[in-house]
Formats: sequence, structure tokens, C-alpha cells
Amino acid sequence: MASMRDYENACIQKGQLIIAGCDEAGRGPIAGPLVVATCVLPNDFNDDRINDSKKLTEKKRELLYDVIIEHALDYKIMIYDEKAVDELNVYQASKLGMEEGVRGLKLKVDVVLSDAMPLNLDIPVESIIKGDAKSITIAAASILAKVTRDRIMCDYDKLYPEYGFKNHKGYPTKKHKEAVFEYGVLPIHRRTFEPIKSILHKQISLDI
Repeated sequence: MASMRDYENACIQKGQLIIAGCDEAGRGPIAGPLVVATCVLPNDFNDDRINDSKKLTEKKRELLYDVIIEHALDYKIMIYDEKAVDELNVYQASKLGMEEGVRGLKLKVDVVLSDAMPLNLDIPVESIIKGDAKSITIAAASILAKVTRDRIMCDYDKLYPEYGFKNHKGYPTKKHKEAVFEYGVLPIHRRTFEPIKSILHKQISLDI
């Protein structure tokens, strides 16, 4: 049976002892930032509760966030606001966040495990499809990224209570889109994402 430490154990057998895992949260939303996390865990660390952040409840993610921060040998969290996401595009922002996150670590890393993202680094990189469900290090990074982003969106909910950010976290749900049509586009909405792009285009057309 596959273990969440299989990729890490394979790296250790090759002599790659400092292992960084990278993942992001917020590629799909139409509002708010993209958050990218990089994490290094001790090689003897294991916690069966750590898995893909999307499979965990918010309460479990919050609990595990504290566990990961307590045990991590090193970690870095990069936040790209909606303007950066629009300027770079979400794929390039994710890639840049992982590369800069690894470079920003205090530890000298031997290998990077990424969630399906090829990276331009001068150390070995293993890009693993659905890595957040296969590698404990990537899963830990996914939890750090998701909890950080959710907290930001909950703060935005206090600023813009009529939009319901606490519930949908900026994803394009029916209620979120209805709020945009009723109350308008906010500064935190991503201008290159639909339906925001079309709404703004329509407004510009009406103004001309």
C-alpha cells in the first residue's frame, strides 16, 4: 500500500536528505491572492492526518497548520495579490512562487517535490501529478498555503460582508457571481478572470 512518505523515502535512499515540498492555493478563484508554500519536514516526521488540503475540513486544516509550523525545519509562504496574478497569469505566478520559495529557505535543499509543476532550479525537482495526495511534504505545503489564503479571505469577508468571502473564499460560486452582478467588481477581483473580465468590458463599452 502506498504511503505518504514513499517519495521522501526514495529521495533519502538516494542521499537527498533535505527535501522541500511545494504547493499553492488559489488558482481557481476570481478574487483574492494566490498563496504558494514551500516546506521542509524532518525525515523521521510522519502524521497520518496530513493529506491533500482539499480533502480536509477547515477545522482539521487549522489544527494541522499549527502541527506543521511546530515541526517544520524550514518553510516559506509567498503571497501574490490579484494584480500580480493578472499580470503574470496564475500558472506563472504559481511557478515563480515555488521557485522563489525554495530560494528563500534558510536551509540548502537537496531535492524539491512539487505538485505537478516543473521548476527552473539548480537542484533536482520531481514534479508529481496529484502530489498533494501522494507526498507528505507537498501535502504539508498545501495545508500551509490553503490556511494562509483562507485567513486572508476571511479578513476580506469583514471588509466586504455582502460578498460572502468567508464561505466561498473567492471561488466563482453562484452566490459570489450574484453578489458581483448586484454590488459590482471589487479591487480584489481578478480582472483577467471570467465573469469579471466581461463585466468590466461591458462597463467600459457603456462608458464610451
